[in-house]
Amino acid sequence: MDAEGISSRLLRQAGLPSLDRSRLVNGVEAEVEGVRNVESDTVDVFLGKSYAPGFFMWLMPLRGGKAKVGLATKTGNPIELLQNLMSKHPIASKKLGKSKILRTTSHPVTLGGPVPRAYRDGFLAVGDVASQVKPTTGGGVIWGLTCSRIAAEVAIQALHQNDLSFLCEYQKRCDKTLGFDTRVMVRMRKTLDALSDKQIDDALGFCARIGLSKTLERVDDIDFQGRSILRAFGSARMLTALLYFFYLYFSANP
Repeated sequence: MDAEGISSRLLRQAGLPSLDRSRLVNGVEAEVEGVRNVESDTVDVFLGKSYAPGFFMWLMPLRGGKAKVGLATKTGNPIELLQNLMSKHPIASKKLGKSKILRTTSHPVTLGGPVPRAYRDGFLAVGDVASQVKPTTGGGVIWGLTCSRIAAEVAIQALHQNDLSFLCEYQKRCDKTLGFDTRVMVRMRKTLDALSDKQIDDALGFCARIGLSKTLERVDDIDFQGRSILRAFGSARMLTALLYFFYLYFSANP
């Protein structure tokens, strides 16, 4: 079982295709103290290509006046961009301008969707190494745990049957579980990457005007976003918002 993370060294040694390096972003997160004007039960998300090209920024409050602040970027130095966010962003700087960084961690994030093959005889890849990560948000805990459970079930069956070729079932089950959501999220990520800051601002303003938040409040699964959108298709607000995003996407890609 290979769960080595994004380095993919063992995956390549096993002769399997590694994740799409062109879809990587470089992430950095800092724990800071001395934040101001934050709500303890709210995570702030900031968008802007001049601050985090190819992804977004976040501010997650902790106890005692501390918080985690981070971003990921397709280009540029993520640490310099983080400092720029904290000191110059028109909203974030008011919360973070006088805060002190206690520690930072850096890591790449894969946004290309799961690798096409994550198994061979006697070998299964799970988690970041198999790019089992949401292309929209970069979160991989739920997807990684879901595929780890599938891997364990398939491995046990293969051992009981004394047939390692049965491990191909792992790929089939993972594709069935993640396939639809992956396709939807990859398209969403490409759409967001194609839009300008103004287009995204316009889209968010449009969603606010039609009251899309009322529909999204009923969404109970943020990890399988394709299925959540499909279930919300009966909502006129959701359908209107999707049509508007399609219009923006095609206008940005003539």
